[in-house]
Amino acid sequence: MVAVLKWLAERPHATAEQIAAGVREALGSVSTQAVCDVLGACANASLVRRIEPASHPARFETRTGDNHHHLVCRGCGRTEDVDCVHGAAPCLEPSDTAGFAVDEAEVVFLGTLPCL
Repeated sequence: MVAVLKWLAERPHATAEQIAAGVREALGSVSTQAVCDVLGACANASLVRRIEPASHPARFETRTGDNHHHLVCRGCGRTEDVDCVHGAAPCLEPSDTAGFAVDEAEVVFLGTLPCL
């Protein structure tokens, strides 16, 4: 678990495959499934955040608990953090809450980097 968190802290927005490859370089043999299991447990414990941009594999980061958002390039998948859109969480208000007590908004801005 420590190797996964350490690698991810230095390389936010990585996919499970990227994290597994990085951890393999550091430790030697480790399966992608083992890394996925660690990421799942860490996400359940709020140690990592899983984001799932449209048409891209899930990405993980250690920045949790601050309700920030993301910019994602449609071409290369590069992902960057964006602080809360406006004000305190949940930053946005839905047109109808359907009885929910909304406390968080997850926003992904999709676009294309100028180099593509």
